[in-house]
Amino acid sequence: MMFRMVTRKGFTLIELLVVIAIIGILSAVVLVSLNSARTKGADASIKSNLTSTRSQAALFYDSNNASYSTVCLNTTVGGVKSIYGQVLAAAKAGGHSSFNRNATGAINAVCNDSADAWAAQVPLKATAGTWFCVDSEGVALVATTNRLISGTDYVCSS
Repeated sequence: MMFRMVTRKGFTLIELLVVIAIIGILSAVVLVSLNSARTKGADASIKSNLTSTRSQAALFYDSNNASYSTVCLNTTVGGVKSIYGQVLAAAKAGGHSSFNRNATGAINAVCNDSADAWAAQVPLKATAGTWFCVDSEGVALVATTNRLISGTDYVCSS
């Protein structure tokens, strides 16, 4: 007696369901990793934008008769722009549509300025309750406390 091997074309329903389940699990892992990368990218953008404000503020200071006043406003003095655009870009990267100037009790993005000093901070996305803060003294740091609570706070370090 001869036995003939029966060949089938295609996949069974079980095989297809197993493959679909594996693809679903892999895509879930990738999406979780992608979301983490997005928040880290947003934090990097916040830090980059705020760090670049220091050199721009120094140029503005020289053009504004040795004064930081209005450095947080959307102004141009002697052809030199204020830091408004950079602080706004950092705020938007952090999920805020604007920032507060010389605000009291601000928990969102804020920029304080006076004739002698300035400071700006934006909340970071990756870790709740942290801010990135830069000031006219050259300090740039990640803070776990709100450094610019008063509208007259111009220093990021404690």
